[in-house]
Order: sequence, then C-alpha cells, then structure tokens
Amino acid sequence: MSRPFGYFVHHQGRGHAERCAAIVNALPPERPVTIFCARDDIFPPLPPQVEIVTVPSLFEPTGLEAGTMDAVPTPDTLHCAPLGWPGIRHAMAVLANWFDSADPALMICDVSAEIAQLSRICSVPHVKILQHGDRSDAGHRAAYDGAAGLLAAFDEALAQPEWNAAMRAKTCFVGGLGVDTRIPERELARQRIGVGPDEEMILVLSGGGGGGFAQAPLGVGARSRPEARWITIGPVARDWHATEPANIEHRGWVDNPADHVAAADLVIASTGNTTCQQILAAARPWLAIPEWRYFDEQHRKAQALAAAGAACVRPHLPSSAQAWSEALAETRNQHRPAVQRAMIADAPAQAAADWLEALSARLWPVEMNHSLPQSTGAPS
Repeated sequence: MSRPFGYFVHHQGRGHAERCAAIVNALPPERPVTIFCARDDIFPPLPPQVEIVTVPSLFEPTGLEAGTMDAVPTPDTLHCAPLGWPGIRHAMAVLANWFDSADPALMICDVSAEIAQLSRICSVPHVKILQHGDRSDAGHRAAYDGAAGLLAAFDEALAQPEWNAAMRAKTCFVGGLGVDTRIPERELARQRIGVGPDEEMILVLSGGGGGGFAQAPLGVGARSRPEARWITIGPVARDWHATEPANIEHRGWVDNPADHVAAADLVIASTGNTTCQQILAAARPWLAIPEWRYFDEQHRKAQALAAAGAACVRPHLPSSAQAWSEALAETRNQHRPAVQRAMIADAPAQAAADWLEALSARLWPVEMNHSLPQSTGAPS
C-alpha cells in the first residue's frame, strides 16, 4: 500500500475544495488520501480511496475561547495563532496524531502557514499551495522555504517578479487547476441563458470568497452603456442610494457560470482563482477589479494579469459614466485572447497529480520500508 497523502483544505470560498477534488481524482487509485477540513459538504465527488476528517475551524470562535490572552504578541512566524482556543488545539492534535499513525508521504496545505509549519515540525514533507500576494513575511517564508515543493494553480506567466529562481524551480505551475475549463459554444450558451444572438452582453461576475460588488457603481456603468444588456451573477452588495436602469439584471447564484462567461462580450470580475481560470479559458475581454483579501492577494494577482496582457485592471469599479466608458473601451482595445488561452494547461489536474507522485517518489525511494521503525528496547 502506498503511503497516504494528507490534504488540508481551507473552507472559505469554493476554489480550495474544487482544486483538492480535481487533484485527488487524478491521483492513482492506490494512493490513499485523507482530507482535513472544517466542512465536509463543500467538495465535489471524491474517489473511494479518499476520506474526509472534519477539524474545528482555525479562525472562527465558538464561545469556548479564553479571550484573556490577546495582549500576548503573535510572533512574526505565525499568522493566526490566538492563545486559549480549544478548537485550534484539537485540530492540531488530530493532525499530529494522524502524522504519527499514518506515516504519510506528503502533506498538502491549501492553505495555512501554521499547518505547513506543523508538518515540518512533525517531520512530514509538505507541499504548500502558492498564492499571489505580499507574502514576504516570516510566516509565509517559513512555510514556503520549508516546503518540499510548491503548487501554483496558475500559469508561470502570472508569477510575481520577486519569486526568485530557487522558488520557481520547486514550483509546479498549472493554469486551470480545479476549474472546468471546457467552454460552451457562444451561440448555445446564449440560448441556455436567454440572451439573443445579436445582443451586446456585459457580464459582472462575483465569486464566493467575499460580499460581491456594490450595486450603485454597477448602475452607473449600466447607464453609461444603455445599448448593452448587463447581467450579474454571484453576490451584489445592495446600496440604498443605487438608481438602476432597466438594462441590468441580477441573477445571484447560478448553476451555469460557464455559460454566462461564454455568452458574454465582456466580463467584469474580481480576481479570485476560479474566476480567473474561467475567464482566461473563455478568452473574453476582461475588466479585472480586485477585491480586498488578506495580504493583497487579489491586487497582486491583478498586477500580474495586467503585466502579462491578460486583463485590463482598475483598482475599484469606475465611479462615473466617463470613467466607465474609458475602462470598457480600454478593455476591448487591449484584449489579447491568444495570451489568455495560453495560460490554461491541457490537463491541469493530471499534471498536478503526476508532479505530486514524482515528488513523493523522489522523497521516498521504493526500497524504503513503509512501516514505522520498531523499538529494540534500551541498550544493554
């Protein structure tokens, strides 16, 4: 039996769980995987050799926390490590006990600097999911520098300039990982979502990691281009002062976002990973508006997209009709569909799974015994 892989999955948003499911479904059936997550209901179908172990959330209080030690400083090597939280203590105990009993080949961390460091402390090689953002702090550096490998769910063309050669050498870049990048025919997609073949359609897309775009600036945008049909999917933050025209429609959560992207003439969206991969695969003109995330993740990703010529970027939604007109015109004029399509791998999940298997084989040569060393007693 192969050594198992462990996989920690952060439960905010959808991308972490979808990425995990894509990878474990591409691994060999003889490779057991144990997933650790605060939720077990966010995953697509998983193969039979995969189990999910629920652990307490590492950042959501339950009311049992001590709450008397917040004045104790957090060291630079940690991000979220409050004192007196029994849930965190239990989650780490579950992981440490599993490390001891399962003798894993790898622990994949998506994402937690603390769990990555726990893996290293427990003598378990870990693979850290690499994300955009200002992550030069001691906590991220410890997680990245101590990793046996890094896995990036985007093309190397979107790497940040400060990632040096040594860091890139141990990184597997796989654009499109965790996302169904099959794009429907535009005409068929329009039939499915009820948009006419000759209508100009502008899609506003918000992912699941935040509260969505504000309603008022979208109304200004729709009024600035009344000849277009504006459709929003995902959350929209309501504004009491918004005055919306008749050419904008809010559909909320939909089951077929790929159809909406394929049907669009232009997409306005934030820069979450799943959203990015869907738009790049469809090769649509893209006005990218980064949302607030820890460590400026979406802002740094937006900078990388702009530098690579894959999107037109604004720091926030345009705030006047003139600014909207300028942004939409720039988005169309700078569109480079070939650049966008080149950022999606042919079989990203299989590429990631093959890389993990190759890394495991290098770390654990076949002649090494899988069983834990047996005690021989005290020397005489």
